[in-house]
Amino acid sequence: MKKVGVLALQGAFAEHINLLRHLKVEAVPIRLPQELRSLDGLIIPGGESTTIARLMKEYDLMAPIRELALDGFPIMGTCAGMVLLARQVSGINSETLGAMDIGVKRNAFGRQVDSFETNIEIPTIGEPYFHAVFIRAPHIERVGDGVEVLAKLPNGTGVAARQGKMVALAFHPELTSDLRIHAYFMSIVRGER
Repeated sequence: MKKVGVLALQGAFAEHINLLRHLKVEAVPIRLPQELRSLDGLIIPGGESTTIARLMKEYDLMAPIRELALDGFPIMGTCAGMVLLARQVSGINSETLGAMDIGVKRNAFGRQVDSFETNIEIPTIGEPYFHAVFIRAPHIERVGDGVEVLAKLPNGTGVAARQGKMVALAFHPELTSDLRIHAYFMSIVRGER
């Protein structure tokens, strides 16, 4: 059985763990660097990106997670996790992992009251549409070489991308009962995609 850690410093980590367990994955919360050692994959959840970044530095997680990412370790980041994976971020002044060659805009759609839900097409997970929940979400402003945009809003704004074994999502798949995004990530973890 594959073991996936969910960074559990702040944000929606319990929801990710719950969905992974529905997929029969051993899912564990990660709070300390030594807990990274036995993992097959890692999820960085949504939450408050500057708070998560500060806690990652405080708990000495920034460098080891960056090293994993640069070594091709499977990592999925959702919302704040996308911000933390990105190489360039507008609207943030704290350190990120800088592992994924994307530029993102933090809180791109506005404040909490501007949060929304919409159906988006994600060809890699198949039909039907995925009901995506955007909460103070980022969006993709730039993609580098080797980055595949997985999903866009109807206006063309990029909201999901993949580079190597890293997946970044602007929305919160853990806040739905749809398991397809997590199943897609697990297929990357298992080396099937």
